[in-house]
Amino acid sequence: MVDVSRRIKQLPPYLFAEIDRLKEEVIKKGVDVIDLGVGDPDIPTPNEIVEVAKKALEKPENHRYPSYIGMYEFRRAVSDWYKRRFGVELDPNTEVVSLIGSKEGIAHLPLAYIDGGDYALVPDPGYPVYPVAVMFAGGKVYRMPLKEENGFLPELDAIDRDVLKRTKLMYIGYPNNPTSAVATEEFYKKVVELAKEFDFVVASDNAYSEIAYDGYKPISFLEVEGAKDVGIEFHSLSKTFNMTGWRIGFAVGNRDVIAALGKVKTNIDSGIFQAVQEAGIYALDNAEELNGRIIKVFQQRRDKMAEALEKTGFEFEKPLATFYFWVKVPKGFTSSEFTKKLLQEKGIVVTPGNGFGEAGEGYFRISITNERIEEAVRRIEDAAL
Repeated sequence: MVDVSRRIKQLPPYLFAEIDRLKEEVIKKGVDVIDLGVGDPDIPTPNEIVEVAKKALEKPENHRYPSYIGMYEFRRAVSDWYKRRFGVELDPNTEVVSLIGSKEGIAHLPLAYIDGGDYALVPDPGYPVYPVAVMFAGGKVYRMPLKEENGFLPELDAIDRDVLKRTKLMYIGYPNNPTSAVATEEFYKKVVELAKEFDFVVASDNAYSEIAYDGYKPISFLEVEGAKDVGIEFHSLSKTFNMTGWRIGFAVGNRDVIAALGKVKTNIDSGIFQAVQEAGIYALDNAEELNGRIIKVFQQRRDKMAEALEKTGFEFEKPLATFYFWVKVPKGFTSSEFTKKLLQEKGIVVTPGNGFGEAGEGYFRISITNERIEEAVRRIEDAAL
């Protein structure tokens, strides 16, 4: 049999695939498992969006190959939403590209900019796709530790200047997965200054901007002056509208970067099924009402989980955004040891922090995307005793 490539051999086990394997082992033993591991909302997509898609399925024009960059109507809906939500002006013709979920664009972007020996800056802990995408493109990964004492923002002044001179790309993501931290305008300003000084592209992952609580409204990287000169932002309808399975997202921002990403997409990917795009247009045009209903559910779950964790003495910061809790493991355990204990003894799946990078050791991530939140809370309380 032909041997696989070095890049495949270098791949770590995909975090959630390994969690699924362990979960299946426990289920086979008859354990009632509650999965708080993956950020996949259990709430159905709003019915209005589904109805739009049903009608769009019947249109013969939607049965053919879609545009690589997306229907103009979808790109216009994206630009209209960004204007309403963030006050950011976007040209739907040149500054918006549709994506088969934001993961697709995040993974393909390094192919547009990274050559052998080039560096990309990635957060640690962070979304596992960032470093893997850089590695696939032949680049070098420089990990930026996210520490509690810095609000889980990277220390930009601590980045090696020799590395910065060879950097082509920087990933950031706020509201953050996995830490649930949020970014400030001041932080984004420093990112823009650094990118201009060392001439690299910034890729902002803003997939969780609409999952926020207590009236808080996360900002967009593109709101900051000069941001569009240096980078783009990814967003997805997955979290905002409970559309994870629909695979629809987009990238917006600097027209040259959007064009480069679009060129990669044109050559090795395809467009989004147009019936899904029509559903996406409806969702974006009615985002405020549709998302508002969803947030009420997650707000209740967040409050219940926070109360339970506080009662049992776990150390964490109550999230202002995302549907994740980033929690310190009890003393005497590693991240992997404690998450296995929860799974094997309590039937609770959570994600070990070290699965998101070395700096995630000592933490675990809880996702509040499962309706059995009250039962999960009771089991977590027991686990701490």
